[in-house]
Amino acid sequence: MYIIELTYIKPIEEVDRHIAAHREFLNKYYETGNFLVSGRKVPRTGGVILALFPTRQSMDEAIQNDPFFKNGVARYTITEIEPTQSNDLLKPLLGT
Repeated sequence: MYIIELTYIKPIEEVDRHIAAHREFLNKYYETGNFLVSGRKVPRTGGVILALFPTRQSMDEAIQNDPFFKNGVARYTITEIEPTQSNDLLKPLLGT
């Protein structure tokens, strides 16, 4: 499991020019089951994605398809975690 943190490095007006394409990117990975949760930071300085990928390499390859990455509007910080506990609602997703 990965926590993908995006931090905008361009003005919000430039970020907004790519938001529709970014949402299409998100939807693609929601459909495949790789993305579990995503949303904007408050205040709006970036976003966070909670993701499941079989390998770090496959996650990195997915991120390279993000229009925010392709257009250089965000910096990405990736944290890999091994869940050991969860709310009962998440247990089926985590295989626990």
